[in-house]
Amino acid sequence: MPSSQTTLVQTTCPYCGVGCGVDVSCQGEALNRTPVKVTGTPEHPANYGRLCIKGTHLLETNSLHGRLLQPHVGGRATTWDQATGKIADKINQVISQHGPDAVAFYVSGQLLTEDYYIANKLIKGFLGSANIDTNSRLCMSSAVAAYKRAFGEDLVPCCYEDIECTDLLILTGSNAAWAHPVLFQRMSRARLKNPAMKVVVIDPRATETADLATLHLPLKPGTDAYLFNGLLHYLFTNDLLDERFISEHTNGFNEALASARDWNPDSVAKVCNLSLAQVNQFYRLFGKSQSAITFFSMGINQSNSGVDKANAIINCHLASGKIGAPGSGPFSITGQPNAMGGREVGGLANMLAAHMDIENPAHREAVQTYWQSPTLCTKPGLKAVDMFSQMAAGKIKFVWIMATNPVVSMPDRRQVEKALQQCEMVVVSDMVSSNDTLAYADIALPATGWSEKNGTVTNSERRISRQRGIMPPPGEARHDWQALCNVAAKLGYGDRFDYNHVSEIFAEHAGLSAYKNNGQRLFNLAGLSSLNRAQYDRLAPIQWPLGQGDAAGSPRLFGNRQFATADGKARFVAITARLPTQQTCDRYPYILNSGRSRDQWHTMTRTGKASALLNHAAMATLAMHPQDMLDSGVSEGELVTLQSAGNTGNPVILPVAAQSGQRRGECFAPIHWSATWGSHITLGALYSSATDPISGQPETKHGAVSLVKTRYPVHGQIVFSDPIVFDKVTKQVEYWAKQPGQYVQSARVACHKNMHELAQSVMPLVPPTATYISRFTESSCSMLWLQDNQLVGVVWLSAQTAQSYAPIPLEWLDAIYDDCTVTNTGRINNLLNGIADAEFLQGPLVCSCFKVRQQRIVTAIEQGCNSVTALGSTLQCGTNCGSCKGELARLVNRHSRHSEASTTPTVNPILAGESA
Repeated sequence: MPSSQTTLVQTTCPYCGVGCGVDVSCQGEALNRTPVKVTGTPEHPANYGRLCIKGTHLLETNSLHGRLLQPHVGGRATTWDQATGKIADKINQVISQHGPDAVAFYVSGQLLTEDYYIANKLIKGFLGSANIDTNSRLCMSSAVAAYKRAFGEDLVPCCYEDIECTDLLILTGSNAAWAHPVLFQRMSRARLKNPAMKVVVIDPRATETADLATLHLPLKPGTDAYLFNGLLHYLFTNDLLDERFISEHTNGFNEALASARDWNPDSVAKVCNLSLAQVNQFYRLFGKSQSAITFFSMGINQSNSGVDKANAIINCHLASGKIGAPGSGPFSITGQPNAMGGREVGGLANMLAAHMDIENPAHREAVQTYWQSPTLCTKPGLKAVDMFSQMAAGKIKFVWIMATNPVVSMPDRRQVEKALQQCEMVVVSDMVSSNDTLAYADIALPATGWSEKNGTVTNSERRISRQRGIMPPPGEARHDWQALCNVAAKLGYGDRFDYNHVSEIFAEHAGLSAYKNNGQRLFNLAGLSSLNRAQYDRLAPIQWPLGQGDAAGSPRLFGNRQFATADGKARFVAITARLPTQQTCDRYPYILNSGRSRDQWHTMTRTGKASALLNHAAMATLAMHPQDMLDSGVSEGELVTLQSAGNTGNPVILPVAAQSGQRRGECFAPIHWSATWGSHITLGALYSSATDPISGQPETKHGAVSLVKTRYPVHGQIVFSDPIVFDKVTKQVEYWAKQPGQYVQSARVACHKNMHELAQSVMPLVPPTATYISRFTESSCSMLWLQDNQLVGVVWLSAQTAQSYAPIPLEWLDAIYDDCTVTNTGRINNLLNGIADAEFLQGPLVCSCFKVRQQRIVTAIEQGCNSVTALGSTLQCGTNCGSCKGELARLVNRHSRHSEASTTPTVNPILAGESA
C-alpha cells in the first residue's frame, strides 16, 4: 500500500458511556499508520456522527510524551519476563502463606470487555478469590444493585431511541450537557422535534443541563429518595396508578407504598427545600404524561443510599406502568465507556461472569465447568472501599491495579495512600509513566491506550461496539489481557489462557453467556459465540439481548412484561429515605459536591495532554454562590483552604469562582485535577469512606467542609517552555497549580517567601545563555527570558494585598512561542506587564472548537443574536461538537434584550430559531 494512501479505521471513543463511534483517517501502512483526522461515525447508532469536544481532540492526546514504554521493577526498567515472573512468584507466595483472599485486583471501566473477562477469570476461577473490584464501583454499582432488586438481573430497560418518543424527560443527578454532551444534544433535538415534550431537571445546581428544562428542581442535596417516595404516594392518592400492570406484573406494591405513606407534597417540599408549587408541578407532569424516562447518574448513585434512591425511581415507573414501552423507563447513564462491559463479565466483587451470582451454587458450578478451572470463589469479594481498608489493615498483601488511578478517584485519600504503602506488592498497569497511584507501584507495566487497543465495549444502552487499534503498541506496551495471560502462564495455567487473538476471548465470553442459560438470563450472546476472527473484525454495533440466533438487536426490554425473576414479575422495593452521612455542622458548615468539568475526563492522563481542552477551564476552581463569597469576604479568584473532619493532613486549596447557580451554603469542585496538577489538589481527601450498605458505592457527592481565605504574601504566575526548569521553579513555592500548553507550561503560584527572595531563587534555575529582562517595583516584579527571539520563560510576582487572580491566557503565550515574534519593544513590554494581545483579552474561551471568546459572543447577542442558532450562524460557536451550547444559552439569557425585563427568557435560547 502506498504510504500516501488514506485508510479509515472505525473505532469507539474512550470517554463516557454514550459509546460514540469514531472514524479515524490514517495515512501509511497498517504497521506504520499515522492518524491524521478524527470525526464521528455517521452510521453509528450512539452518535450518528456527532462528537463532543473531548472526542474531537482525541488525536492531540495520542503523543508518546509521558507514556510508560517499558516494565519497571523498583523504579528500574526491566523485561516483561522478569516483571511477570516476580508478579507470579509473589502471588504464589501470598496464597501459600495467607490464602487467596490476600490477593486483590482493582480494575477499571477503561478496560475493554476482553481485558475485563481475563482478569475476572484468572482471579475468580484460578486463584480462587473474588477480590476483584473496579472503579465502576464508584460510578454505577448502586444502579446495578437496584436493577437486580427490581428486575432480577442487571438490566437497563431503555435505549437512546426512547429519547425521541417520550412525553416527559427527567434528568436527576445528571449534568448531561457536560458529562454526556452527545446524548444531551440528542435530548435537545428531540425537544425541537416534539415541542410538547417536557423536561424536568432535578439537581441542587443550576447547571447547563438545567437550561433545557421546563422545570428545574434545585432540591436539597441527598433528598432525592424523599422526592420519589412522595411521587409514589402522589400517584396512589390521585388515582394515577396502572393497577392492572401492578396486579399482573409486579410484587411488593403495598409494602413500597406503606414506606412512602408519610411523604405528601407538603412534607416533601419541606425536606427537599422546594416550594410546594414546584413539587406539585413535577408530580402532575409525571402522573399525566403517557410516557416518561428518568435518566439518573452519579448524583443518585454516589450516595450512602444510592440503591434505595434508584429503586425509589424504579418504583414510580412500575406503579405507573411507564416501563417496557417506547419513551418510558428508568435509565441509568454510566460514566465510563465500558462500565457495562465490566458488568457483563462479572468485573465487580459481588458477581460472577455472564450475570451469574457467586452465592448461587448452580451458577458457580456452571462457570467452573465452562472455565475448566481448578477452583472458584465461593463468596463475594471486597468492594473497593473495603478492599483498600483491608489493605491498610495488612490483610491484603498483593494488589494489581489496572487502568485506573485510585489515589485520586477514591474517597479518603489518606486511607488509600496508607493501604498502598502497607501492601507488600503493588502492581500498576497504565499508559502513563507517572501519576498519583504509580508513585506507590513496586512494579509498573506499560499498557496499550485508546489508539492501540483492540476489543469491544458496551455502552449505556447495551450496545456492543468494536474498538479497533489504529497503531501498533509503542515500545514494549502490551494489552491488559496479554499481561494477565503472561502471569497466568507463569502460575501454571497457560493452557487455559492460551489465546492467539482477542476474538477468541470474545467468543469464549459470548459462549459463557449462553452456557446453561435456558432462557433464565436475558444477557445471552449466543448469536455471537461462533464468530471467527474475520467476522469479529467486521462486527458492527449491536445491542443485546440478540434475536434468535441472529444479529437483530432488541431496542428495549420488558415489552412483553416479563422480568428476570423467578415468577417473571418485577419487584417493588420498600424505601426508607435517609439523609447523607456527612452532615454539616458549626465547624464544617459547607456542603461540598463534586463532578465533571466540560472538557476533561477522569484524572486527565489523556485530556490533560490536549492544551485545547484546558482553554475552557484552565485549572480546578471552587464554585460558590456570590452571597456566600461576600459573607466569607472572598472575591473571584482568591484562594481558599478546605478542610473536613477526616482530612487532617495536607489541606485542599482552590481558587474561588462565583456561580449564581449554586445553592447557598454549598460549593462545587471538579474531580479531575489532582496532586499531579498542583500542590494542594487532593479532593478525595475531603470525603469520608461512607458507602451504600448494599452496593458499596461511596458517598462522593456530599461532603461537609470548612473554608477560609488562604493568605500568601506573594502570588503570581510562572511560564516556562522547558518542563524540567518549570518543575524546578514550582519547588521554590508552597502553592502551585499547573496548566500545560502546547509549547509552554504555566502555573499559578503563591508562597510565604519575600518577593525578591523568590525571584533570586528562580534566576539560577534558568539556563544562563538566555537573555534576561526584568522589571521590579515595590509591590511587583516581572522577569522575562528569551533565547533566539523565542520565549523561554516569564515570571510575574505580586506582593499586593489583593489575593485575586486573573491568569495570563496560556494560548497567547503558546502563540508567542510558536511564532518566534518576541523581537519588538511593544511585545516585550506586554509580556513584562502581563498584558495579552487584544484577541486574548476577549474573556474566557467559550467555544473551544472555533476559539470563540465570551466578549465576542456578548457583542453578537447585544447586536441581535438572541439564540444559540443565531450565534452559530454568526460566529460558528456551538456548530461543531455542541458542548458549549448550554453556556451559549446562559449568555443569551443574560445579555439579550428580552432578558432586561425577566431573567427567564420567553423562548429557550437553546431551541429558539432552530428547526428539527
